Amino acid sequence: MADIIHQLPDSIANQIAAGEVIQRPASAVKELMENALDSGATSIKLIVKDAGKQLVQVIDNGCGMSETDARMCFERHATSKISTIDDLFAIRTMGFRGEAMASIAAIAQVELKSKRREDPLGTVLEIEGSEVKKHEPAQVADGTSIAIKNLFYNVPARRNFLKANTVETRHIIDEFQRIALANPEIHFEMHHNGMQVFHLPPGNLRQRIVNVFGNQYNERLVPVEEQTNIVNIFGFIGKPDTAKRTRGEQFFFVNRRFIKNNYLNHAVVGAYDQLLQKDSFPLYVLFIDIDPSRIDINVHPTKQEIKFEDDRIIYAFVNAAAKRGLSKYSITPTLDFDRETAFDKLSAFSAPTLPRMQESPGFPGQEKILNRPRNFSPPPGARKWEQLFEIARTQDQTTLTVPSSWEAENNNRQGAIEDYSEKQIPPFQLHDRLIVTQIKSGFILIDQQSAHERILFEKYMKGLELHNLSTQQQLFPETLHIAPADVELLRELLPEFTGLGFDIQEFGGNSFVMHGIPSDIRETDHKQLIESILDEFKQSHANVKLGKRHQVALSMAKKSIDKKRRIPYRKRNA
Repeated sequence: MADIIHQLPDSIANQIAAGEVIQRPASAVKELMENALDSGATSIKLIVKDAGKQLVQVIDNGCGMSETDARMCFERHATSKISTIDDLFAIRTMGFRGEAMASIAAIAQVELKSKRREDPLGTVLEIEGSEVKKHEPAQVADGTSIAIKNLFYNVPARRNFLKANTVETRHIIDEFQRIALANPEIHFEMHHNGMQVFHLPPGNLRQRIVNVFGNQYNERLVPVEEQTNIVNIFGFIGKPDTAKRTRGEQFFFVNRRFIKNNYLNHAVVGAYDQLLQKDSFPLYVLFIDIDPSRIDINVHPTKQEIKFEDDRIIYAFVNAAAKRGLSKYSITPTLDFDRETAFDKLSAFSAPTLPRMQESPGFPGQEKILNRPRNFSPPPGARKWEQLFEIARTQDQTTLTVPSSWEAENNNRQGAIEDYSEKQIPPFQLHDRLIVTQIKSGFILIDQQSAHERILFEKYMKGLELHNLSTQQQLFPETLHIAPADVELLRELLPEFTGLGFDIQEFGGNSFVMHGIPSDIRETDHKQLIESILDEFKQSHANVKLGKRHQVALSMAKKSIDKKRRIPYRKRNA
């Protein structure tokens, strides 16, 4: 019988590896930008076309590569980071396994241009499907430029699994933001379809966060810093009142490498105990600097999951650092034993004595409750308290008659004879929140908030179908500066916003101009309303696969109601 085990060809092995490393265009962006960081670049430029399906190009001013290195970087497991097994546990660079370039070359058309500063000429290399098409010297700029064209061109089945352009662009922006936040001292640029999305000059971490997410984040940040002999923790967390309904702005970096760790996320959220609303997620950008020998980053192909030597110690340090940051800047209540609290509850007059129950000795069927103050003691410093007592004593005493047991029994016997089924009790309001109304089998409780949201949802859904919602034009158009990560989403949802009554037009870059608003909304901060609807849409889009109209109408119904304002039920029927 012939042998049946054979070795896979390099082209097939590289395509299999690409399925683990390069899952979408954002994965290629991550690998190329990390290679640019490892080259010592101080300026990195990302160019994307058609959400990365047509082009992903990264240009840096790093050390560049020689002609031999330019060819070797596309070989599988070719790396300059590891020589012995001990090097695997002392890694501080981004890439080290040497799989990315070989995987990309197997599923795309790659053009590489690289030159070292000391070399008179650089190298141009073109590869298609792991096959070298061109390799020659050329005059190019110092550094490296890698262009990936037609990703998954030879694997059409995998290309069909890619999402819409807006979704893929959002993933690319997420990867770009993570790398840009981890390296605030480096200049970054990003262009998509010929338009500049990010221009991030070098600076400190606070400046980088503000440049990435917007100027409004400057007032939301609370600095965090914790230095120990095991780990150093620094960065920023958000104030409790700025928490959002989505997890988008939560970043952990271990030795400047972005990671996902639910255990550490629980440590940060635990510091906000009783400070956050339900289903709210705080902002944090936290860096953990630790000895590489105490962690293992080679547990996942994307290197976004790592193992700590002792998770509990890191958890305790992260939780303590977040709590100390919140308390240091008077975000959380603290106990101050040196403060004099004797005058905290001092009022103009003392609280009235609770009414006491007195039983009439003569007739057993009645009990009287007298609302007469006893043992009145004026507070220190109160003046003319005798006159106040005289006025209170001249007022009529309030007598409350409580039926006796035999009278209550007699009333119940008479009530049993009557047919209460024919009586209709009018609806009434309970706690300014619930409406109690009678039905044949009993009664029902209606939540005013939920009922109002449902009515508005039906209204907006009908308006989106019939396009009959009116728009109130603004005298002075309002300019909206949207976060770069949400620009593509807003462009996608502009027809739905127009159907709801908004008149929003693009102004270039991350800016939009709002010329009109729905005529029936009372929201004054229209920018916050738009951002909250986008956040609500992202949350519902991640949980339930519904149509865009349904999601936008539901988000608009939730966000257009002022939950703090409770209208009495009787006024609603007036």
